[in-house]
Amino acid sequence: MNLKRKFIAIILARGGSKGIKLKNLIKIKKKPLLGWTIDQCSKSKMISKIYVSSENKKIINFVKRKKVNCIIRPNNLAKDNSSSIDGAIHALKNLKKEDKKNNNIIFLQATSPIRKKNAIDKALKKFIKGNYDSIFSSLILKDYYVWQKKNKKFKANYNYKIRLPRQKLDTKYLENGSFYIFKKDFFMKKKTLFLGKIGTFPMSKTESFQLDDLEDKKIIEKLI
Repeated sequence: MNLKRKFIAIILARGGSKGIKLKNLIKIKKKPLLGWTIDQCSKSKMISKIYVSSENKKIINFVKRKKVNCIIRPNNLAKDNSSSIDGAIHALKNLKKEDKKNNNIIFLQATSPIRKKNAIDKALKKFIKGNYDSIFSSLILKDYYVWQKKNKKFKANYNYKIRLPRQKLDTKYLENGSFYIFKKDFFMKKKTLFLGKIGTFPMSKTESFQLDDLEDKKIIEKLI
């Protein structure tokens, strides 16, 4: 079994953000947020090329300084309501000719900068060993009691009259958004990150923390 199979890394990094202006370049311990994910990919033994897709000149210039491949994303694919799927499709269509033959893709989100050493390579090896078509990173949930409001009334997702101890609850896997691994040909055909034989790569609570606002920034700087 070939565990040295090379993967293409895709990172979407648009300039616009409702919460934080130029969030992808905000400094986390003196390093731009995007830089954490780029450096983690650079240290991977199984990623052969890194591509960052962006419409923003400052981000594009930063990517060039990091000496990784940059894809200029159209503005219509970089809006608040733009789909990450459409952004990934555009990126994959604009790979260099020699990389278009590679069917193994890892799609990472820069807003999840905390990843343990070798986490990426361990996930890629699992993808190969398990012969998966897609894998998503996740956080294991054991104790979950979720309520939702519908028609001004609250409804529980569990039987609150029989509240089981956490040890007896079914294990759930929450997408933590850190990365998705998939076969390019299936993805381009089905246009979904979840296809064929699906697996997951569980990560810790710390690794699952995402940066959405300035309060998250303070927490991430302590955790990272």
